[in-house]
Amino acid sequence: MTTAVRSTPVPARLGVALVAAALVNLLIGVVASALDDGGIAIGLQPAVFLPATVLGVALGTAGWFAVRRIAPRALPVVVPVVLALTWIPDLLLLGQGATVVNVVGLMAMHLVIAVSVVLALRPTLR
Repeated sequence: MTTAVRSTPVPARLGVALVAAALVNLLIGVVASALDDGGIAIGLQPAVFLPATVLGVALGTAGWFAVRRIAPRALPVVVPVVLALTWIPDLLLLGQGATVVNVVGLMAMHLVIAVSVVLALRPTLR
């Protein structure tokens, strides 16, 4: 990792991560909405997923620092487990009229948030 990345303040890295996650989630929302045929299209509107993206980055950041403080070596296990847990409500939407495209879109959005937080905060482990 370069010195420039390590010396970049955490809030700046998180800001970049938030903007990147929001833009990628916007793209996912547009594509999933276009491919969603006849479903209820839950969570694919920017008014829904953009605030959720901000909340996800904030909660992911809080969780990262909490786990890092208590058990930093657990992060490689905790992050994928928490991500998988966020997919459970998405999968439950299948029984409420959401299409597979809708659910996969939401799951991809959760993955984008997780990846953006990990990439932004990974330098804090050193």
